[in-house]
Formats: sequence, structure tokens, C-alpha cells
Amino acid sequence: MANETTILLDAVKQALAEEKAVALATVVRVIGSAYRREGAKMVVREDGGSACMISGGCLEQEMIEMAMGILAKGQPSRAIFDYSEDKTWWPGCGGTVEVWVEPVQPGDLLYRWLETGSEAEPSVLATVLGGGEGRVWVRSDGSVEGQIAPSELHQATVRAARGMLAGGSRPTTRYVGEAEVFFDLSTPVPELVLLGAGHDAKPMANQALVLGFRVTVVDARPDLLAGFEGVQTIQAAPEEYPQKVVLSPRQNVIVMNHHLDIDRKALEHALRSPARYVGVLGPSSRLERILEAARQEGFVPTPEQRARIRNPIGLDIGAESPEEIAVAALAEILALRRGFAGGFLSEKRQGIHDAVGAGLEALR
Repeated sequence: MANETTILLDAVKQALAEEKAVALATVVRVIGSAYRREGAKMVVREDGGSACMISGGCLEQEMIEMAMGILAKGQPSRAIFDYSEDKTWWPGCGGTVEVWVEPVQPGDLLYRWLETGSEAEPSVLATVLGGGEGRVWVRSDGSVEGQIAPSELHQATVRAARGMLAGGSRPTTRYVGEAEVFFDLSTPVPELVLLGAGHDAKPMANQALVLGFRVTVVDARPDLLAGFEGVQTIQAAPEEYPQKVVLSPRQNVIVMNHHLDIDRKALEHALRSPARYVGVLGPSSRLERILEAARQEGFVPTPEQRARIRNPIGLDIGAESPEEIAVAALAEILALRRGFAGGFLSEKRQGIHDAVGAGLEALR
């Protein structure tokens, strides 16, 4: 299944191909409790068609009607929805939600930023909502497109965007001087690499696809690789990994060959790479056997490499079946990616959308 960024972009492209005006609605501020947070997006066509959601069903119909009116005028506008639970009959709705709605034109800055939403590097699209005008697109390499007026606001906004890229953050509206600016973040599509194509790899790959991951499965056995759909497959034995399986800092790796020696070689390859998450399927006693075998072969992980190993993998949900293990493992990857602890929400004292840690790599 495609991730949300892909769905949004496809919906925009389809509308433009049919010569239909199309708007993008983006949540820019949430006060109180709401189903989705800042950065949630929805596409609305001039004929009332839509894609994706900015709430749990509370806002969508009214948003469609408002967006169609904004498209008719051709100018961006802010919509404010007060869905405090004592003011609405919608069950489960709450909080005040501010949404920025704007037409999307082929080739404009917003359209091109959406197009690059799945790139390897994150970027920031900063839009002035009040107290100035314009927007800038700031990439992680430091390059800037677009213009904000006045010039002092442009410079301050670019500095703020670069700071967000360096330190990690989430979409947010903040004041830059006297101006109100929404900083939106594009984050790369998460990637999962399964080193091993056994019977339990299919549920892992399938669940990852549902969650919008880009999935790669590696195994030396072509008959096992033939059973996968929607993923990239690489036929490679462990000794071929350095040439055929190049891992990047964006990738999450799970070692799951169910063969001690192959898993030893796979783990060594993953740890020598910059892969951000290295999970080893199985109990901790098996990992120790793998590490001992690696030591006997002359590979001793550094403290940094050892700290990257996740074993047993997954959140503690009592998973037993391959399908349940897939849910637990991918939940752990998502929690670490977003800086969350992965515990019970009923025991959390902060807001449910508040991260509690830095995660593996903020934004990335």
C-alpha cells in the first residue's frame, strides 16, 4: 500500500490531468485534543472528490465544502473548526483545529515539494500565514527556493527551518518575530530490509507495505523470493551482501534467516553498515550464540554497533504468531523513528501525541 504522501500526490496529479482545480488542506494548529495533529493533509477537488483525512471523520465533509469555495475564489484561506466535545454531536471529536487551504498548481513550490516527499533527505516548507507573505522550501543540503517578504522575515524563517532540520522536529506553527509561520516537514518513506525470506518474512513484509514502508527482501533461495509481491527482492548469499546489499542510514534491517551461521554473517553486514535499526529475530540467548560465533570468527561489535542491535525485536505485546510478531516489530520501529516509548497510552502522563525521546533519528 502506498504511503499517505504518495496517495496525496497521486490524487493531485489525477485531478490536474482531468483539468480539475484541486486544493490541499493542511492542519496547521491544534488546540486541545484532536484525532490528527499538525501536518495532516487532505486533497479536495473542485467537483467534491477528496483523498486522505485530516480528522477521524469530524471535519471532512465541512472541509470539502469550504475547500470548494476557496477553489472558486482561487486564493489560500484559513479555516478554523471548534470541535470541543460540548459543542459538537460528533463522537470522539474534540479541540480546535486550524486548517490552511490552498489551490495547487502544476510546477508551483507546493507541488514540487509534494513530489519530493519520499526522497531520502527531509526538507521544510515554510508558509507565512500572517504578518508577511510568501513561502520558502529549505532542503537539508542548505539550499533554499522561494521568497518571503519582508526580507528580514525571509532570513529569520530560513534560519528557523534549518534549525528544525538539524535538531529534528514535527510540523508546527510558530511566531517568527511578529509573523505567524507554518513549518511543514517532508520525511522520507521508511524502509525495511529483511535479511531472510522464510515463512515469517511474508507477514512482516505485507504488514510493512500496509504501513507505507518501502520493503526489500534478501535471500539466496530464488524459490522463496518468488512468493513476495510489492517488494524489491535481491537474490544474494551472505558473502555477496557487500556487493548486492548496500544499506543506508535510512533503512531498518531485520535479520531473520533462522540459520545461525547465515544470521551471523547477516548481522555482521548490517552492523558494518550505517543502517539505523538492526533487529535480530529470536530470543536473547540465540543472539548471544550469534555474537559468540562472530567473536570466534574475529568480529567483535563496537559499543556503538552493539547498542544498535534490537533483540528480542518488537514491543512487548505477547506476540506469538508470525503476524503478531510483525505487528510488534513494526510498532517498535515506528515508535523509535518518532521518538515514542511504545508503552500503554492509558499510563502516559503527557499528551498522546507528545514524544518522550529522541528516537533513532529524528525526521529520518
